Amino acid sequence: MEMPAGMQRVYDYLKKSHVFYIATYDGMQARVRPFGAIAVFEGRMYTQTGKIKNVYRQMKEFPRIEMCTMGEGGWLRIEADVVEDDRREARTAVLDQCPSLRNMYSEDDGNCTVFYFKNIKATFVQGSKGTGEIIEF
Repeated sequence: MEMPAGMQRVYDYLKKSHVFYIATYDGMQARVRPFGAIAVFEGRMYTQTGKIKNVYRQMKEFPRIEMCTMGEGGWLRIEADVVEDDRREARTAVLDQCPSLRNMYSEDDGNCTVFYFKNIKATFVQGSKGTGEIIEF
C-alpha cells in the first residue's frame, strides 16, 4: 500500500534516525524513553512495546504522546495519539518489519503489543529557529 507523501516523509525520517524518543505522562511526571521500532501496516504507522512495561500503561492511560528525533541537519517533533491494535496480524507485520525485536518478542507471547499513531502533527525543523514545516495526517 502506498503512503501519502507526508506520511512517507515522516516514516523515512524516523527509519533513518534509528532511534526516536517518545514522551508519555505518568501522573504529573513526564517520562521519555528511546524507541526504534517503526513500521507501516494497513496504511498506518506503528510502534511496538511490551505489555509489562510502564510505557504500555502510560500510553493506555493517556494516549497523547510526543516524539522527537534528530537527523538530516535538523530534527523532527511529532504529536500524536496512540491506539493499541491487539490483532495478531498487526503484531506480526511490525515484528516482520523490525526483525531485531524477534530476539525479545513474539506475536503470541502475550507481552508483545503494537500501537498505531493517529491525529499526527509532524514538525520538521532545520537550524535553530525552533519552527519549521508542519505536516498533518
